[in-house]
Formats: sequence, structure tokens, C-alpha cells
Amino acid sequence: MKFESDVVIGMEVHVQLNTKTKLFCSCPTQGSEEPNSRCCPVCLGMPGSKPVLNKQALNYAIKLALSLGCEISPELIFSRKSYFYPDLAKNYQISQYEIPLGIKGKISIEGKDIGITRVHMEEDPAALVHPEGMAKSNYVLIDYNRSGNPLCEVVTEPDLTSPGQAREFMKNLISVLNYLKIFDIDTCIIKADANISIKEKDYTRVEIKNITGFKEIERALNYEIERQKREDVVLETRAWDAEAGITISMRKKETEEEYGYIIDPDLTVTTITDEMVEKIKVDMPELAREKALRFVESHKIRKEDAFVIAQQRELANLFEIAVKKVPAKLAVAWVRHELNRVLNYNKKSLEQVKLDEKEFIKLLELIDKKEVTENVAKKILEKLIEKTFDVEKYIDENKLRAVSNSDELEEICKKAIENSEKAVQDYKSGNEKALQFIVGQVMRETRGAASPQVVIEIIKKII
Repeated sequence: MKFESDVVIGMEVHVQLNTKTKLFCSCPTQGSEEPNSRCCPVCLGMPGSKPVLNKQALNYAIKLALSLGCEISPELIFSRKSYFYPDLAKNYQISQYEIPLGIKGKISIEGKDIGITRVHMEEDPAALVHPEGMAKSNYVLIDYNRSGNPLCEVVTEPDLTSPGQAREFMKNLISVLNYLKIFDIDTCIIKADANISIKEKDYTRVEIKNITGFKEIERALNYEIERQKREDVVLETRAWDAEAGITISMRKKETEEEYGYIIDPDLTVTTITDEMVEKIKVDMPELAREKALRFVESHKIRKEDAFVIAQQRELANLFEIAVKKVPAKLAVAWVRHELNRVLNYNKKSLEQVKLDEKEFIKLLELIDKKEVTENVAKKILEKLIEKTFDVEKYIDENKLRAVSNSDELEEICKKAIENSEKAVQDYKSGNEKALQFIVGQVMRETRGAASPQVVIEIIKKII
């Protein structure tokens, strides 16, 4: 393949499907965290044990492949990927090789389509625990609880040209998974292997294994680009040590032939009928891209705003409720900007705070009717994500309704002017900033319930 960019990146993303039981047995995917407490002869590949396919995992995998625009194989065939490594007790992984579940898909980022080579199903290996860190541990512990969990592997074409694009790809993929409700970000694992090469080293490919997290993907790839620029590069597999912020050589890169793939004789071929695929299509939700374009068309909002809101399913649902009650411009300002400001400050996501939608919408309606100022509303929102309460009752009890009585406001302004003689003189001498001192007095007196613009007009009129 001929490349033109300075950096070439391809991703292999392993997504744990959110099923109750493992891919080929009835062991739970969640529960006791006591090492090796959630495994059975099938997980461990004991002689005589027979794997049985999890139907729910297959449905989820087809959903994902369809959402990425893949062609679906008419047959599901599993293979044994043979390798000697302690994370798989039976010395092979049940995966797919010859015929993947889905092929020729795509996912869009930054106005660019990233090709999806294949989507296939496989079992997760066990977790390897390095007590003193990957580089320093003299021994490794193995926890087979994870072994056999259902994974979907999403393999891209080498279409990514920067670590930033790789991070954006992962964000968009997570958005798809969230909309499909086949992945739980709090309990399921998502890992990425990144294949990266640079032009100045003749595109010699290096694979970095098991990177987790958007920031870590960008960190790992940035580090690897700089390492490849200053060192000799060989075809190899490296591991990302997040704590040390470096990649470590694991082994020379294997070829597919070295895995000795064979069709798994313990698993029969599963026919994927047109009726089965159509039934799954009926349950497919509107995804982020389609939702964003609809927001632009229906509510005449900026494309950038629409795509940011639609990226998160919960945020998009909140916007759809809000825009039925208040103007779209106001809904965008508070759903995209103010709500995200408060969430980011608290380092939480919308799913983690249990925001009361009814009270949030009520707050927006009060802003729209000018019954509360935006400053007051911002402070209320900061409290609302911490716990649920009656917004209107809180406003009345704390006398936070906007001061709309012009006579009352004028009296407050007069007192503020009388108590700010120096600021008045400074303003009259041409210092416009001095006016803000008087405005501050009024805002304190009204507890932020007066409109700053109206206060400025009244003060100027009186002075």
C-alpha cells in the first residue's frame, strides 16, 4: 500500500459487549472480583468442555457491524488462534479469521471517512497482573475472571494520520456504542491496539498493545512517533506503560501465519439470515450523525453545536426535551455550554450526576420568561447537579426572582450611588470601569436577581 502522509495509523479496538454471561459459557461477566472466582471448565479450556455461543452477544455484534455500515456475512464461523501465552489456559483463543462477521464499513471523523476493514467476535483473554509494574515485576499473576468475556474487534484501514485523529476516532466509536446500548462505560472494557509507522523510517510498522482511554491513546502515539524519529525501528509489538509514559518492546511482530488458524471444531457454523438482520435493523436507534443533521434542519442551530450535543446520547435526549419548551438558542446555550461547564468543573459526566430533567427544564423556562437572571440560574444549576430539589420553591424561599419592579430597582440603585461617592466621581471623570463598582453594590443587594444591563441603564440615568 502506498502512503503519502508523514504518519500512518491503523486501529484494532476490542470492545467488551455488555452481556450478563460470557461468550461461550454461563459464567457471569460481572460480580465477584475475587481472582479466579468467575470461571469454569469452558473458560479454562478443560478437556471435554464444550463452548456454546451466547445469542445476545451475536445480536449486539451484528448491531455494531450494521451501525458502522458493514456488509454482514451470511455465516458466523469461529477459528482457533493458537499461541502459547498464560492469559489463555487452553493455548488458543476462539476468534474469527477467514470470514469476519462484518466487512467494508466506515466511521466519520472531522469530515473524513475512516475505513473499517472488519468487525469480528472473539473471547477476551485473562488479565495479567504485574505487581511492581510491567517493566519491573519479576513475576506475573493471572486472573481468569475476564477470560471468555465477549469482545467485538473493530479493525480500521490505515487511514488515520495523527494521534489526535486516533483519539477522535475512539470518541466517535464510543458514541456509537453508547447509542446502541451494547456497552457500559463503567463496567465494560475497551482496549485499543494501534499500528503506527512514519514516513522517515520507510513506514516500518510497530504495534502498541492494550491502550485504554482517549488521552492514553494520544499520549502513547505521540510518544511512539518521537521514539521512532530518534531510534532504529523494527517490525515489532510494544506495550504502553501509562505510568512511565513510554512504550516497551515485547516481541518481534508475528505474522498471521504464525498463529496457525484452524476452524474451531467445537462450534458449529451459525447461519445469519436476512430475516435475522432485518429484525435487528428495526431496533437500531438514530445515531449521533443522523441526529445532529436533524437538529440542524429542524431547529436551525449551528452544525458545530448540533454535533457536540448529539455526540452524547443523554445530552441529545435532554436537548430534545428542552427544545420543546424553550427556544433552540436558549436550549443550546444551556445544554451544550452551561451544563457541560458545570459537569467539567466537577469532573463528572451527565450519566454520573442524575440530573432531574423536569427541574432543569423548569429552570430554562424561568430564564426564558426572565423570572430569574442567568447569573442566578448558573448558581442554581451548580446545586442541581449535586442533588434534586424544587427549583421554583428554592427561588422563592431565597428571594431570587428577578427584580422586575422598576421603582424598587431604582431605589436600590439610588442607595448604591449614595454609598459610592468616589466611584461616581471617577465615572464622571471619564473612568467607565468605575461604574462596575456601583453595579456590584446593586447586584449584592438584589443577590444577583437584577439584570446587570438594566441596572447599568438606571445608574447612568440617575447619575
